[in-house]
Amino acid sequence: MSKKALIIVDMLNDFVDEKGALYCGDTARSIIPFIQERLTSYRNREDLVIYLQDSHDEDDKEFERFPSHCVAGTWGNEIISELAPKPEENVVPKKRFSGFFGTDLEGILDSAGVEDVEVVGVCTSICVMDTVGGLANRDYKVAVPVKGVADFDAQFHEFSLKRIKQIYGASVS
Repeated sequence: MSKKALIIVDMLNDFVDEKGALYCGDTARSIIPFIQERLTSYRNREDLVIYLQDSHDEDDKEFERFPSHCVAGTWGNEIISELAPKPEENVVPKKRFSGFFGTDLEGILDSAGVEDVEVVGVCTSICVMDTVGGLANRDYKVAVPVKGVADFDAQFHEFSLKRIKQIYGASVS
């Protein structure tokens, strides 16, 4: 049986807390219980859990397009308490949308022998979709549960799920 991994994308205070700099709205809060269930399931099976953590410098060029958010070392950059990682779980800081850009995500997945990846988190149309694209380009079998992803924009969310399924070949259910 192949090793499985759960990737939790950007479930950070700046996106998921009402006081966050780029609060994704109530839909982002509503996925927390589902992600908690998936996290418990993966932990119980001793499968790999990876957190992607948007982590920017104070003068990041991304802030030309988006308000300042998830600056490394700030409250906004922290993973929400409801999904706090265990010490042995991987937290992968990233500076761009894809979890693969400038990170060791591929090495972590390869060294664990992962073939199947489930992706949850925010935002469906940005970091989730770009990370799923990176997984698809590396031939992982990918699942994206609808109950586990959320976005600022309902139309972008729906489009992204369609693209994730039709273009990247991920299971969307």
